[in-house]
Amino acid sequence: MPHPIMFSEDDPVLAQVRRIALALPETTEKTAHGRPTFRCGKMFAVYGGGTRRTATTPHRRYDTSVLFLADPAERLALEQDERFFSPAYLGPSGWLGLDLSTGTVDWTEVTELIDASFRQIAPARAIERLNADD
Repeated sequence: MPHPIMFSEDDPVLAQVRRIALALPETTEKTAHGRPTFRCGKMFAVYGGGTRRTATTPHRRYDTSVLFLADPAERLALEQDERFFSPAYLGPSGWLGLDLSTGTVDWTEVTELIDASFRQIAPARAIERLNADD
């Protein structure tokens, strides 16, 4: 049974995340588990996610968020910011989520986080193209 779609095509925040992610070389978008994912071979960003239920905390959905592979050098600092969360399933592999539903979104920050995630998974040729475009 396929996953239900958990996003709206006319979501303006998704449109901005798409613009950022799809501007990166060789990036494709694929809906997986009901959410838009962005890939360059491997997945480097997801729109929307949630947390796992634990013995002390309930499951929480963050439909207006972006999940990304955190730069290991910055992960600890990001975890101290209440806007970030450890996403279900991906969190143990170094991923974080950024809640985009509260306050004004800093799109420069979002771009930097997606870019850093991309650079961790992209093949060398894609990174070379990205660096040449800068």
